[in-house]
Amino acid sequence: MHVSRPEEVPRPSVCAVNRDLRRDLYAAASAALLVVTAVVIGTGIEHRNGSLRVGWPPLLATWEPHIGPGTPAAIAVAVAVVAYGPALAARLPWRPLLLVTWGTALAWTWSLALVDGWYRGIAQQLTTRYEYLQVIGRFHDIPGTLRDFTHHIIGGTPGSWPAHVAGHPPGATVTFVLLDRIGLGGGGWAGTFVITVGTTATVAVLVAVRTLADEKLARRAAPFLALAPAAVWVGTSADGYFTAVAAWATAFLALAVTGHHPRWTGFAAGLLFGLTAYLSYGLTLFALIAAAVLLLGSQRTRPLPFLLAGLAVIPAVFTALGFNWWEAYHLLVTRYYQGAGGVRPYGYWVWANLACTVFIVGPATAAGLCRTGTTLIRRPPAPAFRLAVLVAAALLALLVADASGMSKAETERIWLPFAMWLLPSCAFLTGARGWLAAQAVLALLVNHLLLTGW
Repeated sequence: MHVSRPEEVPRPSVCAVNRDLRRDLYAAASAALLVVTAVVIGTGIEHRNGSLRVGWPPLLATWEPHIGPGTPAAIAVAVAVVAYGPALAARLPWRPLLLVTWGTALAWTWSLALVDGWYRGIAQQLTTRYEYLQVIGRFHDIPGTLRDFTHHIIGGTPGSWPAHVAGHPPGATVTFVLLDRIGLGGGGWAGTFVITVGTTATVAVLVAVRTLADEKLARRAAPFLALAPAAVWVGTSADGYFTAVAAWATAFLALAVTGHHPRWTGFAAGLLFGLTAYLSYGLTLFALIAAAVLLLGSQRTRPLPFLLAGLAVIPAVFTALGFNWWEAYHLLVTRYYQGAGGVRPYGYWVWANLACTVFIVGPATAAGLCRTGTTLIRRPPAPAFRLAVLVAAALLALLVADASGMSKAETERIWLPFAMWLLPSCAFLTGARGWLAAQAVLALLVNHLLLTGW
């Protein structure tokens, strides 16, 4: 009788691991190929007719290799997270883990921003002619300015708003006006505010993932959230602030629909979702992510009255003060096509926008999204499937934004709120240290080789 030797017996687990790793690498390589294609084709188009309106396609950036005071700190943070991040995330008690993740994200974002120096990297960013701080003096009478806000959206009108003010509801501008009123005026304070608030999104995402999926997956995702390449644009663009507001709205909703103090968490979620809609028109697509959270919740109806009550507050306040959201949005569409939106070719940006997304989520997330798709098909144990549903909802929202044509270029900052919810897909990966190293290298290269618009 023939007895198989151990080496003759197939080892399915090892084969499966190798197969999954190959798929991960194929996904990351495909993402890299997309970026290279967008760079090559975009550079050709920009040199031919300048219609892309960006300096280093597909990013709004210019080629300018440099180092700065943040360089040593950025490298140190990256090395520390790669070396110790996964182990600490697995061992630390939950609440200290949240604080450490936020602290690491703060250190990572600050150090990357300071690669460009204090003035160019932080203090100047929100003071350019396109930005919110340019109009602080016009809001001395906030209700009066809000009543008159829509009259200055279309370009060419007397006193037309700068691009970013016209392109968003006034919630963002009013935020910086209020900071100025309490003595935190100027670009330095605005940049500090955006970085400090924006990095809390990492905590909000972890809370939501733990609540809707499980703690193990949240812990696996923590180092990837702390070391996200998105930090290059969180420090400092106002979209980093938007990212945090939308993330906390989602986290509170996750707590509400799973029975964690549904009255006040439901109201807080509604309040923040309402604010989100008055920070950016495009973030109304967070309704898709909110719908996924409701679907995953075990107590979907109990917090709904409180959610709706909170949701009504911010719109009611702005409407009472004279701002018409729908009228402003339709005027914005006109302004958009008056400017770069009417020149930038949809045929390029509809796929090159996704290359911009690769820059903010990194190769690890490309592999994680591949794993997410596999998870949805195979329907493994509930926690993994629930996380996959949440990630898929964020990806769907991003793709709808892409198809709309209202985000042609600059999506490396515009889509930060959606991208933050793609990063937890990295929890599905094996070999965390290698993937974290890839994430860090991408961010360091971008920040040291390019001078980004934010």
